[in-house]
Amino acid sequence: MTTLSATAGLRHACTVLSRPGLIRLVTEIDDNGPIPPRSLTRTLPDLSDNHLHHTVRQARALGLVCHQPGVGLSLTPSGSGLADIYDALARVARRHHLPASVCDFTSRVQHTLTLFAMPVLTTEQTERVSKTVAEDLDGTRALLQQWLQENPQLTQGAEPVLAA
Repeated sequence: MTTLSATAGLRHACTVLSRPGLIRLVTEIDDNGPIPPRSLTRTLPDLSDNHLHHTVRQARALGLVCHQPGVGLSLTPSGSGLADIYDALARVARRHHLPASVCDFTSRVQHTLTLFAMPVLTTEQTERVSKTVAEDLDGTRALLQQWLQENPQLTQGAEPVLAA
């Protein structure tokens, strides 16, 4: 049985993990390897400098990335696990055309995390979700919950406070 605090923790974790900058940073490093020093703005040019620096500070505070001297910004084992979760979420969303038939990776991940953050589906949402979609979502939810158990920093209380 899911407790209120576990539901609140899952909702908080889904909110944090669905931030576009975090999704982009983690998947960029996962797909293309470490980001060399001073290459962050070239790697993610559509994000402002402030947004990038805040995202990197947040990812470091959550234990998802680390700076390796001579290599650059790399994923930690926790960050690599999250990248796998993001890929699984996007695959399920793409397979079932969520939130739309044509949409980008970040939007697919965000939409799926939003579904997980909802405590209860409304009748209308339940009618729109087929049994196959529900089964696929349950499978990816289980992966996310396992990752969250291994990374409790996202469900134990508030998000780390970062100076602006």
